[in-house]
Amino acid sequence: MGQDKKAGTSIHAGHRKRVREEFLARGLNGMADHRVMELLLFYAIPQGDVNPLAHALVERFGGLAGVFNATYEQLLEVKGVGANTAALLRLVPAVAARYMEQTSDVSGQVLTNWDFEQLLLPLFFGARNEMAYLVCMDAKRKLIACRMLGEGILDQVGVAKRKVVEAALACNASRVALAHNHVSGVAMFSSADVRTTLELRDLLRQVHVELVDHFVVAANEMISMAATGYLED
Repeated sequence: MGQDKKAGTSIHAGHRKRVREEFLARGLNGMADHRVMELLLFYAIPQGDVNPLAHALVERFGGLAGVFNATYEQLLEVKGVGANTAALLRLVPAVAARYMEQTSDVSGQVLTNWDFEQLLLPLFFGARNEMAYLVCMDAKRKLIACRMLGEGILDQVGVAKRKVVEAALACNASRVALAHNHVSGVAMFSSADVRTTLELRDLLRQVHVELVDHFVVAANEMISMAATGYLED
């Protein structure tokens, strides 16, 4: 009995080593989603066969992206997923977002639409809630800072108009741009988005700050309110 247990442990240990060496040699190229998930699970579940759980997660959520977009509570609903595993799987997209943010540094640059994408898309990567940011710039559109304003859609609990004005003044900004995400995955401006943006534009003008754009991010797509003509006088 003890020998069988020891043999089983040895088999799993050997499999884990092979999968790890496969990744170190070739990266994720050609590695199926369930095998990538299995590799991750090795670090949350130290012993045993995690292959069935890897398959279950990928099948339940439709792929790696679905697993990483699942909430902590949704992950815990999968049999075999405990607190450590759920936390690790939520950590992956958060770490990826931080990495993307730090490797897409546009500080001090004159911001174009492409630069706005580089700056903003990583901030919303893997987001489960709606968030709002204010990009603060000088008179030449050089980036000063990017401030998180809060969570929620702009005309509800997330962002008070006064908070936007205060953030702009605190950065000594001459120009600003707003950005928020739609977790629905639909990159469209709502009537509330447009109304609130125009009200904010008028408030910012009173303190000599120009609102140059408002972006909505959804599923790695970003649209510009200025480009659609909503901000024309």
